Amino acid sequence: MSDWTSGYVAELDYTHDFFCELTPALIGFSALSKGQKHSLNQPHVTYCELGCGQGFSANLLAAANPQIEFHAMDFNPAHIAGAAEMAAEAQLENVHFYERSFADFEQETALPPQFDVIALHGVMSWVSRENQQRIVDFISRRLKAGGLVYVSYNCLSGWASAMPLRRILLDHAAQGSGPLDQRIAAALSYAETLAESDAGYFKDNPAAAARLKSARKMSHNYLAHELFNADWTPFHFGDLAADLGAAKLSFLGAANVMDHVTDVSVTPEQGAMLAAESDPVRRENLRDILVNEQFRADLFVKGRLPHTERGTVGAWFETPLALVCRYNGGPIKLKWRLGEISMDHSQYAPILLALKQGPMTVRSLLDQGAFGSMSWGEISRLLTLLVGGGILAPCPHIGAGLAEEEARKESCRRFNQAICKRAEDSETLRFLASPVTGGGLAMDRFEQLFLLLHGEGEDDPMIWAETVWRILSSQGQRLQHQGRVLELPEENLAVLQARATGFAVRRLPLCKDLGLTLRVREHSDAQASAADPETQLDSTVVHRAEVAA
Repeated sequence: MSDWTSGYVAELDYTHDFFCELTPALIGFSALSKGQKHSLNQPHVTYCELGCGQGFSANLLAAANPQIEFHAMDFNPAHIAGAAEMAAEAQLENVHFYERSFADFEQETALPPQFDVIALHGVMSWVSRENQQRIVDFISRRLKAGGLVYVSYNCLSGWASAMPLRRILLDHAAQGSGPLDQRIAAALSYAETLAESDAGYFKDNPAAAARLKSARKMSHNYLAHELFNADWTPFHFGDLAADLGAAKLSFLGAANVMDHVTDVSVTPEQGAMLAAESDPVRRENLRDILVNEQFRADLFVKGRLPHTERGTVGAWFETPLALVCRYNGGPIKLKWRLGEISMDHSQYAPILLALKQGPMTVRSLLDQGAFGSMSWGEISRLLTLLVGGGILAPCPHIGAGLAEEEARKESCRRFNQAICKRAEDSETLRFLASPVTGGGLAMDRFEQLFLLLHGEGEDDPMIWAETVWRILSSQGQRLQHQGRVLELPEENLAVLQARATGFAVRRLPLCKDLGLTLRVREHSDAQASAADPETQLDSTVVHRAEVAA
C-alpha cells in the first residue's frame, strides 16, 4: 500500500495560525505599491489556497470577506475535517475545503474554472520536487490572466549554514522509535550535545548554534512541519522564478511592502549595487545575499498590467486605510532590516489622528489636509511604511454598499463568536476577523473570553475576571506570572483583574473600531479611547500572564 503522506509529516497536526500576508486587501495593496492593476476590488473574486493546513487562515478570511469565494485544499484529512467543522460553526457559506493531494486536486469538479488569487504559504519548500511541478501545472491552468500568486518559501542564502544541522536532526529522528514529538526532542538533545562538545561546525557557524537554541523554544508541531519532512528545499530565488516562469508568471515584488522601500531595507552602497543590476531575477538573487534572506514571501503575476503614472496615483487615492492600533498622539517607532526607521512625528501624527475617526481613503485624508505640505513621493513612502509596520491596514473598498458591509459585519460576528466560545476550553486559536480590514487581529485566550462576556452584555471587568477564573480553576489550570505558577486563588484573580481592566481601557475600544465586538449592535466608544492617558501604540499585548497546565 502506498504512503498517502508522500514523505510529508502527518503524525503531528500543523499549528492553527493566521498569516496576514494572505489577506486580499493587503495582497492588492502590495500589487498597487508595485504599480500593478488587479481585480481584487471587483465582484465575483475567486481565491484558492493550496496546502491550507488547519484551514484557519482560509476560514478567517472567508468570514472577513464574504464577497469573495474561497477554495482551500490539504492532503491531511484531520486538517480538512477540523476546517470544515469550524466553517460550519461560523455558518460560512463562501469557503470550501477539499481533502485532496496535489496530484488529484485538478480533478475536483466543484472548483471554478480559474482563480484571481492562488496562495501557497509555507508549501513549496516543504513538498517533493514532483509535487512542486504539480503545483506549477495547477497554477498554469487555473490562474486567470492578470491573476496573482502569493508564495512563501525558505531561501538558500539564509539557510546555507544550517543545512548540516538540519541533516543531523533529521537523521537522528529517523533512527529513533516512538512518537515523532519524542524523536524530535531526542534529536534536539543530541544536537545540543554535539554543540557542547566543541564541534568545529558549531564553532565556525554561530548562526547554526543560535538556530538550535531557538528551536528548543518552538513547539514540536511547528518543528515537525518546518524541519522534519523527507522533502525540504531552501530555494535560490532564480530557481523558483524559473519554475513559475513555466506557468507564465513573472515576479512582481515582495508581499511585505516594507521591502518596497529600499532605504530601510539595504544600505546606500547595497542599494547602488541593486540599482546597477538590470535583470530583475539576478537583482533578487543579489538582494538575498546582501540581506542574508532566510524566508521570502513574494507576489508573482500572470501577465503584467501596469498602471500609468497618473493611474497609479488615482488608485492610491481610492485606497481605504484603517488604524489598526491604539494611538493618542505620541511618537511611534518602526524597525526593519537596518534597525529603527527615522520618521517625522509632524508628518505621521495628523494621519493617524484623522484615522482615529474611522477608515478613510487616501483622497479623503488629502482633502482634510492630513498630509500637510508633503510631496506625493513622501506621502506614498510614509503610507507604505505605516502599512508595512502594521500601524495601518488597507481595507475592502469603502462604499461597496450597505448590504455588503452589514453582511461582512455579521459574518465576522458569527466567526468571532465561534472562536471565542472555543477559548473556554483552549488557547489554540489566537486571531479574530475584522470586517473593517478584511483580515485578522491577534487576540489571546483571556482577551477572547473578556470579549465573549462583553458580547453577552456584561460591562464590568471585575466580573469578567471572576468568570474567567471560574473557567480556569474548574479545569485545574493556574496562571503563570513572572516565571512562577500562581497557586493561590486570590493571586490568580488579581492578575486576571489587571488584565481585564487593561483590556477594557486599551483593547476593547480598538475591538469596537475594527468591528470585533460580539454584540449585535455595537458602536465605537470614542470617549473610552479618549479617556486613556497613554500615548503609545498598542497593536499587540505583552502577555505577562499565561495559563500553566
